[in-house]
Amino acid sequence: MKNQLKPFLWKNVLLTVWQAVLRLGAQMKNLAQRMLSLLKFLKARPLKFFLRGVFLLFGLLGITVVGCHWWVKLQTQDRLYSDINAIPAKKVALLLGTVKRLPNGYTNRYFRYRIKAAVQLYKAGKIKHILASGSNDSIYYNEPVDMEKELIARGVPKHAISLDYAGFRTLDSVIRCKEIFSQDDIIIISQPFHNQRALFISDFYGIKAIGFNAKDVPLLDDIKTPLREYLARFKAVLDLYILGTQPKFLGKKVKIPV
Repeated sequence: MKNQLKPFLWKNVLLTVWQAVLRLGAQMKNLAQRMLSLLKFLKARPLKFFLRGVFLLFGLLGITVVGCHWWVKLQTQDRLYSDINAIPAKKVALLLGTVKRLPNGYTNRYFRYRIKAAVQLYKAGKIKHILASGSNDSIYYNEPVDMEKELIARGVPKHAISLDYAGFRTLDSVIRCKEIFSQDDIIIISQPFHNQRALFISDFYGIKAIGFNAKDVPLLDDIKTPLREYLARFKAVLDLYILGTQPKFLGKKVKIPV
């Protein structure tokens, strides 16, 4: 009887061990699958949060840029004039410079329209003197001299024009108008979008300024400049309220004969 039980017992023991091994193998397989899933999750999670962070950052930046745009617009739009008969007279106008010719050789319409607006103001008796402010990077590029030549060619006398050769940026032109040329009650001449930013800078520095709008260039002909203005206004807010940016050059006082 005992001899008959031994094979039976060994058979049960082996079967039990085999079942235990199978269960352990299944558990190990399940554990391996869980570990693999966890590794995939951990690997994907940083990328997911990184992308969320990037989208959030760009979203906040976009809201800030648009907010700065509307801040500048709402603060200044009621001091822009397009009607020569409606604009109050002042002694001096600040004519903001731009490149005269485009890379294709054609005259820049922004330049041509600003010159036309300045001449219109002068001949209507709304101003007595024009301060032409622009960049003078080299002997081959001189915005103030280009503006002076065009103004004289259209009937503005040379004695009624002063040149600011260090108007590298709108901020430089506006600050130098006050600090170097001692003018804090002016008409600013440029296109409407540019006038608004210049008036915004003028407000910060306590300059009593209004804008006379030169004719704008249609959006269909130039969409890049109006879009770039969003970033320019954002930069203006940074320069004024956070960075405290100053003109590249200041220098000695220059007297305007008015």
